Amino acid sequence: MTNEQGRHLEAINQVKGKHMLRIRRSTIVLLLGWFALIGAGIAHASEAPPVKLNTTADHSKFKELQKQFKSGPEVTKACLSCHTEAARQVHRTKHWTWEFLNPDNQQRLGKKNVMNNFCISISQNYPFCTGCHVGYGWKDKNFDFTSEANVDCLVCHDTTGTYKKPAGLAGNPVVGKPMEMPPGSGKIVNPVDLARVAQKIGKTSRDTCGACHFFGGGGDGVKHGDMDSSLAAPDPEVDIHMDATGLDFTCSTCHKTSSHDVPGSRYKPTATEKHSAYIRGKADQGNPATCQACHGNTPHKTEILLKQVRMNTHAEKMACQTCHIPYFARGGVPTKLSWDWSTAGKLDANGKQFTIKDEHGHPTYASHKGDFVLGENVKPEYRWFNGDIKYTLLGDKVEKSDTPTPINRIDGSPVDGRSMIWPMKIMRGVQPFDPVNKTLVMPHTAGPGGYWKELKWESAIADGMQNMGAPFSGKVDFIKTEMYWPITHMVASKEKVVTCAECHTVDSRLKGIDGIYMPGYSKFGWLERVGWLIALAALIGVLIHGGARIYLSLRKAG
Repeated sequence: MTNEQGRHLEAINQVKGKHMLRIRRSTIVLLLGWFALIGAGIAHASEAPPVKLNTTADHSKFKELQKQFKSGPEVTKACLSCHTEAARQVHRTKHWTWEFLNPDNQQRLGKKNVMNNFCISISQNYPFCTGCHVGYGWKDKNFDFTSEANVDCLVCHDTTGTYKKPAGLAGNPVVGKPMEMPPGSGKIVNPVDLARVAQKIGKTSRDTCGACHFFGGGGDGVKHGDMDSSLAAPDPEVDIHMDATGLDFTCSTCHKTSSHDVPGSRYKPTATEKHSAYIRGKADQGNPATCQACHGNTPHKTEILLKQVRMNTHAEKMACQTCHIPYFARGGVPTKLSWDWSTAGKLDANGKQFTIKDEHGHPTYASHKGDFVLGENVKPEYRWFNGDIKYTLLGDKVEKSDTPTPINRIDGSPVDGRSMIWPMKIMRGVQPFDPVNKTLVMPHTAGPGGYWKELKWESAIADGMQNMGAPFSGKVDFIKTEMYWPITHMVASKEKVVTCAECHTVDSRLKGIDGIYMPGYSKFGWLERVGWLIALAALIGVLIHGGARIYLSLRKAG
């Protein structure tokens, strides 16, 4: 090899060495980069945001909702772009129609048609009453029930707690700018941020359902007695199922909704449930909102078999609520027990309307409404009830007497095979009626021209009856009424149920209920005489037997 060849080979080796060095460096860099990427991936995975398990969609990410809305219907149109069938499902429900056709007696009921002895009816009071409608814009009897855009999605699905629909706006929220409500009151209602509410919608809750149902009849706890704002976050003393730190049931836990239709009805309630536990999807299934839907028809389980059998025998004739709801209005919110409209219309020395309140600040008299009787921790009244209810409707003839006219007549008997003993709130009232036509009336109460402003019954009733196309004689009198409300919420814990001694005593809770025999309470003359004769005969037999034994023993010993 020549020197020149040697130098050339050495140059080649140097080039190869440098190339291999670059390869080694590149490989190291690649390996380091690969490991870095793996490490970054692991780190990224560990820092990933938590998965939301209570929903399959984050509505704040939907472009359709990332804008300013000027009205409720605009929000609904955005919702319907995805939830295409929702509005038409709502249209089929009583929450939308406010109507219910009783299949047994063909009475057309629902909030749109019935009367009560609270605020009486919705006739000519639409903008105020429909603040609790699941829609927008129901301001008169010409409301379009076929409109999909007028379905209110937010009222049931709000999770922010900021969505409000004040009375007087026909079911619309305040939007755009603050509004003084009522006009002239100085009270300002701020607008709702519709976009924020829409982006944070979720499942229904006790708050969304309670926004209407807790405040029925014109105020917190007024109507039902077993539903008020204390159920928003109750402790176990108020309701063992809804206990906010315990089982934490929402309304839909029991009222299991399908296609937006909420089961359960006060117009045709399930008084006796013969089905066992509720199984969704099973044919001929029962009402999921009954006690038996979860607990079955033999709910009591104890270590003492005889006690268990005896308790389950009680459950054959007594609604679960009879023992397990010892008192209603237990959450610190009073309920109305009577409302006397006949005393309304009084003015103070200055000719102004006035209000009288009790020591807790609750009204007991108001010029525009009359006298009230309120109650807390109220012991229910009890009646046989089979679920059949018939209402006194507009046009039905009524007679004034000392016996109250029933707004709703409940049916029940100890021998019909369908009835159970139920706890009831019986609302008693005195309300206006037409003494010439002998009918109850539907007065215009709220808003311009209504009784609450003018204090004139004749014009208020004429307006309301004209709206319904019903006759009015122009004469006004007042009639006693009563209305039954079955009690089913505010379930107590098993330690707080009605005790045996409260029924099996002379002053029994069930005093006056026909068709029952209870030791300690019931007195049947012939049965008691037979019992005493048997006891006396047994005593005489024991004395004779004992005396004979003593005599024979002494004779034998002597």
